[in-house]
Amino acid sequence: MRIGQIVPSSNTTMETEIPAIFRSRPDANQFTFHSSRMRMKNVVKEELEAMDRDSLRCAAELADAQMDVVGYACLVAIMSMGRGYHCESETKLFAKMAQEGHAAPVVTSAGALVNELKLAGVGSVSLVTPYLQPLTDLVVDYIRDQGIAVIDSIALCIADNLAVGRRDPKDLLIDVGRLNTKGAAAIVLSACVQMPSLPVIQQVEDKLGMPVTSAAVCTARSMMRALHLDPIAPNAGYFLSAKNLPTGTLAPAAVR
Repeated sequence: MRIGQIVPSSNTTMETEIPAIFRSRPDANQFTFHSSRMRMKNVVKEELEAMDRDSLRCAAELADAQMDVVGYACLVAIMSMGRGYHCESETKLFAKMAQEGHAAPVVTSAGALVNELKLAGVGSVSLVTPYLQPLTDLVVDYIRDQGIAVIDSIALCIADNLAVGRRDPKDLLIDVGRLNTKGAAAIVLSACVQMPSLPVIQQVEDKLGMPVTSAAVCTARSMMRALHLDPIAPNAGYFLSAKNLPTGTLAPAAVR
């Protein structure tokens, strides 16, 4: 199965964490991983908008290689374009791939996060982002517009996307200690697909005794469902555990 990703040019995490999640499965040898890149260095609205316009070119390139599923791996680029934009983006990318001769299910990390929270019955979250405060506010507003309450959020205010990717995931163990989780049904440890979090998700979940996830984990879960696979992987928290098996198979966004 060919797993494609559309990633920002400065993203170094999704091509690490998504393969790591899939390769931890017993059927790991059936997956290959392929990417196309959109230019973006700094996580500011102007660069995010320009990058998003380039996503159709990336979809065409991945269609040439006949992917089985494609993930748009930038949460804030989608969320900064307006409420509910993940639906529009997924539709455009799917149509572009169909035009190029090979349609495949499309998952955006933004859509995956809100969809997987809803499917798990999560109605409230507390979250950590690396973004500047205005972009964090956009993310919070986007999630709330999808019917999920945000109890608390932390903005780490890192504009340089490379610096976000170089951040030690163990720093999140300190960050989460400042997060108000009272009234939250789950924690989004990284509401950003560039900020590494996979190595500590299970650790934080075990320590706090509540579900912990990330935008990357939710993206992987939506991809697995789109591939008609049980969305399970070890040491990635509740959202990829057997306790959270879905009632359906396909992610809503992947049905065209």
